[in-house]
Parts: sequence; structure tokens; C-alpha cells
Amino acid sequence: MNHFFEQLSGFLWGWPMIILLLGTHIFLTFRLKFPQLRIFTAIKLSVKRDHQATGDVSQFGALATALAATIGTGNIIGVATAIALGGPGAVLWCWLTGVFGMSTKYAEGLLAIKYRQKTADGKMLGGPMYALEHGLGWKWMARLFAVFTACAAFGIGNTVQANAIATIADTTYGISPYVTGGVVCLLAGAVILGGVKSIARVCTALVPFMALFYVVGCIYILFCNAQYVWPAIRLIFQSAFSPAALGGGFAGTTIMTAARYGIARGLFSNESGLGSAPIVAAAAQTRNPVRQALVSSSGTFWDTVVICALTGIVIVSSIIHYPDISINDGAALTKMAFGKIPYVGAPLLSFGLLTFAFSTILGWSYYGERAMEYLKGRRWTKGYRWLYIAAVFIGSVANLSIVWNIADCMNALMAIPNLLSLLFLNGMIVHETRKYLWRNRLDCEM
Repeated sequence: MNHFFEQLSGFLWGWPMIILLLGTHIFLTFRLKFPQLRIFTAIKLSVKRDHQATGDVSQFGALATALAATIGTGNIIGVATAIALGGPGAVLWCWLTGVFGMSTKYAEGLLAIKYRQKTADGKMLGGPMYALEHGLGWKWMARLFAVFTACAAFGIGNTVQANAIATIADTTYGISPYVTGGVVCLLAGAVILGGVKSIARVCTALVPFMALFYVVGCIYILFCNAQYVWPAIRLIFQSAFSPAALGGGFAGTTIMTAARYGIARGLFSNESGLGSAPIVAAAAQTRNPVRQALVSSSGTFWDTVVICALTGIVIVSSIIHYPDISINDGAALTKMAFGKIPYVGAPLLSFGLLTFAFSTILGWSYYGERAMEYLKGRRWTKGYRWLYIAAVFIGSVANLSIVWNIADCMNALMAIPNLLSLLFLNGMIVHETRKYLWRNRLDCEM
């Protein structure tokens, strides 16, 4: 079974999916006249509470929850894996994917607000399943998306993250996975059982702190590797387009492999096109769809354009600085690259992985719960919460090789219907963008 899902995952995340995702990124970038250029406006809106708008959480709360789910182990180990498999050039392709992916995240956020539904008790529900049903009339595909999301939440959003936390605690501090699993299970349960406002409140406090701490730590490491930073950047650019620039353990890496692994890891890291982030974006307090669309696009900027890029430069500069570092395995490469930095390297890596993984558990719990509510109604959501919390402990103590492969498959199957909704509804996205953004009417209500 593990072999089957491994093969299926390789097929689903092969060149057809990469072309579909990256093609959508590029298409929407030109169709929407480069919304990336509005990044400073997006950042300003993300930290500004919109008191005149309706919604369940603030725009920053929605962004923090989405970032909690996207900023995970993929930002650290995933980048290292891309470098190990595709060479230093993979970092540039990963970064470019984030730049273009901002347009797709913008479009997802816009549709989330445009087609969100208000329940009898005033709660906002939205996401690709609502865009598919109410925008395109494809209810059967909307239900498929919800099924894949509810299943994917237990994989990439839960058990594999809990397992990463338990593994770090065991190898670094000698703490039993059973103890770690119990503690993480209790902490996650205390937050998740409080609902979206509790999750958003914790993520609002945790995400800026953990991201800032990690970014400052990476800058310090780059300072320690100062004389190797520019050679690392030069090598990243050269090897992205010229295999002749590679040598040593990277010999045999081609431009195609650098592009493939860099793009795939970038897409996997920022989740632009996956359809997960718009589920929480729909709960944001915003007066029109474009305001939240801009805020959503800033998530990809922070996740990939900043954090993944810093991680990549740290690792490549460390490889140049310490040629004895093994580059055959992503996890080992990460540990050795950060471990070479005295005093702060190993603690920074441990803290980053622990907090990134825990925040991902919180963010994906909301995605899975909303998908279940779409499928079966609110009466099923409490049971889903308890099952999700129990899975945290199971993931901490179980062998998860098959879970990784199943999760990869579920994520790919989520992306397909979501990307179709973006492509078929691009006219609506352009219409709303023209109405509010291009005509400078961001302060107008719907």
C-alpha cells in the first residue's frame, strides 16, 4: 500500500501538476496586472482592523491562521530537501514560485469572500467548495474537494507535524515520544476546542513571534557566514540556469531537476493553489473581497519570498563554508548546516521546527473542520475535533512513511478542483479587482 501511494504521489506531483500550478500562477499574474506590486498595501491592510466589516476574526487573525498552517517543516527541511535533490539552483526556483504564487493566493482570497455564506448564527463559511458550488454550480466537485481536505488535514496538517515534534524532542532532548505526544495533544486540544476565534487568537500571538525569531536567527547565521553569503547567492543563480556551475556532491544535477524540485517545494510550502488558505480567509472581517485578497497574497510573500529564501541562503552558504557537510538527505543537511553555527544554530533549528509544526496543527484543524461541516453539517464537527486531537498523539508515536505519501496525494487532489475554479472564474476575479483595486475603491463596501 505504501508503494502504491508513493507511486501515485510521484505521478500527481509530477510535471503535469507543476505545469498546471505554475501556469496558473503566471496566467493570473498577467491577468490581474501584477498584484505583487501592491505588497506594501497588502501588508498595511493586514495589520489594520476593519471595524466596519462583518466576519468572525480580524484580517490579521485570518492571515496568522493561514500562515500557521503554511509555515511548517517544509520551510526548513523542505527547502533543504530541494537543495539536496535539485542543487542550489532549486532555491531560486522556489523563490520565483512564491513571487508568482502571490497572484494565485490573491485570487483564492477574493473568491473566498465573494462566495462565502452566512449561517443562521452569523458565522461565515467559505473556501473553494463554496466557489465551486455557488460560482460554477459544480457541487459534486465541491464535495470532492471537501473530502480531500478533511483527509489531508489528518496527514500533512496533523500526524506528520506531531511526528516531527516528537522526533526533535527525542533526538535533541531525549524525551519519550509518548510524553511529547501527550503534551502536544493537550496543548492542541486546549486551543482547537475553542473554535476559530481561539485558534486565531493563539496564531495571532504565536506566528509573528516564531517567524521573527527564526528570521533574526537566520540573519545572525548569515552574519557568521558573511564571506560566503554572496558566493552562495551567486551559486544559486548560476546553478539555476547552468549545470556547469555545480560540482562536488551536486554533480549530475541538471537545470530540469533544479526547476522541478524547487518549484514543487515552493508550491508545497506556500500552498498557493492548494485551496486551504481561502477556507480561513472567508472568516475575515473585511468590507470587500479585494481587501482580503491582498491580505491573503501577503501570506505567500512572508512564507516563501522571505522565510524559504533565507533558509535556502543559510544552507547553501553553510555548504560552501563547511564542505564536509553531507548533502544527500534533506533532514540531515538541515541539521548539519544549522549545527555548524556555534551556540544558536541547533537551538534555532529545534525552536523553528517545534513552533512551525505546532502552528501547522492548529491551522489545519480549522481547514479540516470546515470541510467536514460542508459535507455533514455542524453536528459532525465536534466529533471531528476530538478525532483530530487524538490523531496528534497517534502521529507522535507511529511510523508515518505511508501517511506522508497519502497526505501528498490528498494535497494534489485538493489542488486540481481549486485551480479549475480559479481558471473558470478568472472573469469574476478580474471584475472584482477592477471594481475595487484598479479604480482605487478599496474602502468601499460590497
